Amino acid sequence: MTVQLTAGMRANLFSLQQTTKMMDLTQKRLSSGKKVNSALDDPVNFFKSKNHYDRATDLDAKKDGMAEAIKTIEAADTGVEAIYDLLAQMKSLASAAKTSDNTGDLQVQFETIRSQIATLATDSKYGGNNLMNGDTISVEFDEDGSHTLSVGSSSLKSTVKGDVAGTSVIAGNFTTQTSMESAITQIDSAVSNLRTESQKLASNLSTISIREDFTEKMIDTLNTGADKLTLADMNEEGANMLMLQTRQALGTTSLSLSSQAAQSVLRLF
Repeated sequence: MTVQLTAGMRANLFSLQQTTKMMDLTQKRLSSGKKVNSALDDPVNFFKSKNHYDRATDLDAKKDGMAEAIKTIEAADTGVEAIYDLLAQMKSLASAAKTSDNTGDLQVQFETIRSQIATLATDSKYGGNNLMNGDTISVEFDEDGSHTLSVGSSSLKSTVKGDVAGTSVIAGNFTTQTSMESAITQIDSAVSNLRTESQKLASNLSTISIREDFTEKMIDTLNTGADKLTLADMNEEGANMLMLQTRQALGTTSLSLSSQAAQSVLRLF
């Protein structure tokens, strides 16, 4: 059996149904904090924001790689600084030998320190990479990995023979003044080459740090842009809910008034 409603009651009922739908939508926005929760809400803004979020996520992964690269360079730089100190000790021993009668002990100390150069270089690794031992790393800056920076070179490698930055510091020979001067000259050359390689590391470190800061700001920009496309205005949605609740109360009252005509029939009995 079909229930017949008056025109007024049907109009008020339709209005209440629409108000309920709008309240459901507003409640969803208030609970999620978003005005676009799916592609059905707004296809254009939904997929635009998704692209922004996806790129931000990809860049965040690259930022982690940059942080690891920075630590790898810092580990190598720590090794460089330590080798500087070892070379300074070696030069001091060679210089002392020029005016000493006990050159044998000084030569033994010289060799002991020289053997530590390669050992120290081997220990200057981080995350499986050792720039001091000739390894190279490729740092990716963009989401598809097309923009990279290669760090490291074979010239920085220190071998077991005591090579430093491409210059070999040969075994100490303190038997003559000439051999002592030769050792000092080799050490000075090694220090000069090592300083050049250290400058390269510092330049690469600065470049990666700048790109890391840029990437962090780009991630913030992408997330902020995506949020503006999808996030709801909580003040506006709160005001909407208050207004819809008022409209719902008025609609219920109006529906009740519309039904009074039908209710008056009951008075006949």
